Formats: sequence, C-alpha cells, structure tokens
Amino acid sequence: MPTTDEAGGVAPAALLDAIVIGAGFSGLYQLHALRDRLGLSVLALEAAEGVGGTWYWNRYPGARCDSESYSYCFTFSDALVAEWEWSERYPGQAEVLRYLNFVADRLDLRRSICFGARVVSAEYDERANLWRVQGADGGQLSARFLITAVGCLSAANVPDIPGLDTFGGTWHHTGAWPHAGVVFAGKRVGLIGTGSTGIQAAPVIAETAAHLTVFQRTANYSVPARNGPLTPESRRHIRENWAAIRRTMRETTNGHPFRIADRSALEVGPEERDTLYEAAWARGGLQFRATFRDVLTDPAANETAASFIKRKIRAVVRSEATADILADIDHPYAAKRPPIDTDYFETFNRDNVSLVDLRATPVERITSAGIRTSAGDHPLDIIVFATGFDAMTGPLLRLGLRGRGGISLREAWVEGPRSYLGLGIPGFPNLFTITGPGSPSVLCNMPVPIEQHVEWIADCIANLRASGAERIEAKPEAAEQWMEEVGRAAKATLLPQASSSWYLGANVPGKPRAFMPYAGGMTRYRGVCDEVAGRGYEGFALAR
Repeated sequence: MPTTDEAGGVAPAALLDAIVIGAGFSGLYQLHALRDRLGLSVLALEAAEGVGGTWYWNRYPGARCDSESYSYCFTFSDALVAEWEWSERYPGQAEVLRYLNFVADRLDLRRSICFGARVVSAEYDERANLWRVQGADGGQLSARFLITAVGCLSAANVPDIPGLDTFGGTWHHTGAWPHAGVVFAGKRVGLIGTGSTGIQAAPVIAETAAHLTVFQRTANYSVPARNGPLTPESRRHIRENWAAIRRTMRETTNGHPFRIADRSALEVGPEERDTLYEAAWARGGLQFRATFRDVLTDPAANETAASFIKRKIRAVVRSEATADILADIDHPYAAKRPPIDTDYFETFNRDNVSLVDLRATPVERITSAGIRTSAGDHPLDIIVFATGFDAMTGPLLRLGLRGRGGISLREAWVEGPRSYLGLGIPGFPNLFTITGPGSPSVLCNMPVPIEQHVEWIADCIANLRASGAERIEAKPEAAEQWMEEVGRAAKATLLPQASSSWYLGANVPGKPRAFMPYAGGMTRYRGVCDEVAGRGYEGFALAR
C-alpha cells in the first residue's frame, strides 16, 4: 500500500480527502462519485488483485446472480447502460466480473485504486480529525473521510469442526475459491451447506464428480431460475422500456424490476391460488414471492407458498426418503434468503448423489479420510464449505476500526450492531458504511441500495464542505432509535422466524443475535434518508 505521499498523484505531505475500502460495486461507484463529481483526492484500497468485490472471490461452480441481469447494474449512467449488453437472464460470476471491469475501464477508475492492499487497521486521530489507515504491508495513509465499501457478504465463515487440519484431501470455501478452479472428475466430494450457494454449486459439482454427498443441516426452499440466453426481443424490450424499468426498481420494496401483486393469498380460492403459483413457478426467479402481497407478513398466506413448494419438491425427487429430508423445512418461505436454482432438486435423482441429514446424524469430526457423522464415516477426497459468511458485521469488524478514545468497533458492537441508517456509527466520526447494518442492503437487489448510499454519502460530504463543517458523527440516541425501528420493521414480517438465518447472525457461533437489515422497504428507507439530509442531517452531530 502506498504512503499518502505516493497515493494517486497526491503531492508530498498532502492529505487525501477520502479513502474508500473496497472495489466492488459500491467501491467503484463511491470512488467515481467523490473523485469525478466532487473533485476530491480519493484512493480506493482493494485487497484483491482486481476489481469485483464478491464477484472476484466467489468463483465456485455455479456461481450466479439471482437478480435479473438487466437490473443488476449501475443505473446512474445512461452511457454505461447503453454500452453493455447482458447475455443471460441471470449472469454467471464471470460475466458480472467482466461487467465490473468494463465499468472500471470506462470510468478510468483503476488509476485511483491500490490493489493487493489489505487493510488491517483504521484509527481515528481525534486531534488531527483524520483517519489513519494501515495496510498488511505496513503502509499508512491518512484521510479526512473513510468510506467502507466492503460488502455485506465478504467474510467467509468456515465452521470450527474438529479434525479439519487432519483431513488428507483438499478443502475449499466457496467464498474464497481458487482462481484456477477445482477438478472434481473422479473425486468423492462432500458439500456442506444448502443455502443459496450450496444450491447453486451442487448440480454443477455432481456433473463431473465420481460421487457427491450433500450434508444438509437446514432444509431450504428453492424456486427454478429458468435461466437462459436473453433473446433479441428481450434485449429490445429492455432498451425501449429502460426508463420505466429503472423507475420500477427505485419505487419497489426490494429494488427489483417487478412489482408485488396487490392481492392476498387468502382472498382467492385454492384453485385460483395454485394457478397463480404455477404460472410464477413456470416463469421462475425471485418474482415467485411477489405473487401475493402478504406472503412475508401473514403466516397463513405464507403457508400457501410453502406448501406449494414442498409439493413441488416431492414431485421432483424420486426417492421418498430423500424428498422427506429436503422438504422438512423449519421456517416460513422467504424468511431466509430465498434461493433460485437450476436443477437443484433434480440433482438428487442422480445415482452419484446422496443426501445426509445432519439434524438426524450430526457431524462429529473430520477425519483424515473424510467426514464422520453419528451414523458413520463418509470417505471424501474434497470438502466444499458452502457455509456462507459472517454477514454484514463481519466485513467491518475485520478492518480493525477504532474510533474516538481508541474504542474498537468490536467493543462498540459487543451486544450487536448500533448504526444510524446503516450509514454512520456513534463514536466513529467521518466514517461512512455503505450498506451497513440497519440498511435494506441484502434484502434488495444490491445495486439499488448501493447507488442510494453512495449518492447520499457524496451529497453529505459536498454539503459538509460547502458549510465549512469538518466532522460528522451519528448521535448515540439517533442510532439507538433507528435500531429499534429496524427491530420493529423486522417484527412486522415473518423474517425473524427463521432462527438459523444469517440475517440474525445465527450461522456464526457466539455472534450476537440481532436482525441486521432494515425490512421496512427500500422506498420508505430512501424517504427517511432524504428527510434526515433535508433537516440538516438530523441525528448527526456536525462540527466545524
């Protein structure tokens, strides 16, 4: 990592106006907004050797976006929209990474990014009103503002299973996949985890592995993606209706290019309801959950969707015993991240695939030869951990952030995250967190909340500079009230009823249990943020 003297052409002894940590969707846009719109001296620090963020690291088999491709992009620039064309309905990892490289080149962002720069600490210097940032290589930088663009799902969660260090084969986490790939041909593979990632990976691994054993702790719903190439007609429709599509994305609860139907699952008869679900199943994708407005708020309405999907699982999977395990789901539909898939349940009809129910036969340890459960040993050559991430808080905690008085973020969040709007943290002046805990973030089509946060932060910094203010900090009482609102919004839905959800931090042992994203919807959240800014950044303390 360069010193401040060397960074981005900054003159010797000069200070950076801002440091951005990360060069994925959020980091690239924040760099562009601050450098090119506001004319600030900015440097982005990226641990990887290229842009892409989560799409740089997550190269596992089957890695694919679950938002419609034409909506999973930046919308702030008509030129970027016009110059890029997606090939599929749901783009794979490689295509998303190509898109982000295209954006970085088109906006000439690389000259302001330091690659291979892993941040190990960032401390607020109260006397100088500066952030002092240190890299793993010992390099140091200073800046007035620090913006974290580290994503919500970037801190890989490898479960602490006894004996992992004795395994004689190889193991990999899907969130840190080898760039050279992994050869499964002729290998006995164990896949631990059946969330969105495991559901994507299993069918692809099964195609070449000698045998795939899927270890399932929590059964999950999944709806077919119905992925395929975008036809010329689809591309033309997107181009001709782009303004309306973008407007829909900005006006809807989750930032997707479709609206939730204004009807209850309970106000139609069983036959009509099943007809509507069948049409949504045939169409595929996340729009299935938009069939009725009350699927995520009314237990009885949710049960209609849950029962429909469980019937589909049993219709697809030929083994009744296997179908029973896959359909033994303990939470409401979409209370956890709702996966979409390509032939996931069909994979269990293959002769080279078996399923282990870890609730019935828990893992005891990993041996030199494979995985041992309470029922016996499973010989393996490769173990794949599709066990997710220390979501939302994990990427921030590992930065070594220290605020006023030297307090660490880990200390400040010992009982769970405390953030105002997911943007500012009490005790950490001039620090902005893009899509931090307390914002809609992971409940949305991510580029939409990213753009909203980036633009709010850029406008805030511009207003601070225009008014002569040198410091902004979230007030403790504002953060406390907002996190209470986050809790209220969650309780108005069925989301907290998934007790094993990473939305609650339940996938990480010892992590405080708190519902982290804001479930009140992107539209309402955007309005709150605009009101806060319009009232002179109410809830923040400003100082000259």
